[in-house]
Amino acid sequence: MSLTKSNPLIKVGRKFAAKQIVISIVIVLICTSIVYFIWGITIASSALLGGVVGIVPNVIFAYNAFKYAGAKSSKLVVESFFSGVKIKMIVTAFLFAVVFKTTVVVPLSFFGMFCLVMVLPLITPVFVKQ
Repeated sequence: MSLTKSNPLIKVGRKFAAKQIVISIVIVLICTSIVYFIWGITIASSALLGGVVGIVPNVIFAYNAFKYAGAKSSKLVVESFFSGVKIKMIVTAFLFAVVFKTTVVVPLSFFGMFCLVMVLPLITPVFVKQ
């Protein structure tokens, strides 16, 4: 297997990650729409912000985590996952700071949607086949 980005295993991993991210985006938009029609714009915007704070770092992680694949590049795979997690944590903290500094959010809807986005990657493999 090649160490380059043309490795077919990388494409499989990125495709699966992309499916999970699209599912997360769709679920966030559906839930935000439901919240909007039931409780209004203030709570819905807080929920949407919680979803964005959860999804953006996941996208960055997926991009960084699937740079390498294969037995020959196992050390690079581990390093890319660890660097992806570090970047994800930094971006998450930054987005939390930006949201709390610039907007007034409803904590229950914000953290509820954020937690939902964090749980979705654990649930989606049951419904999405590779």
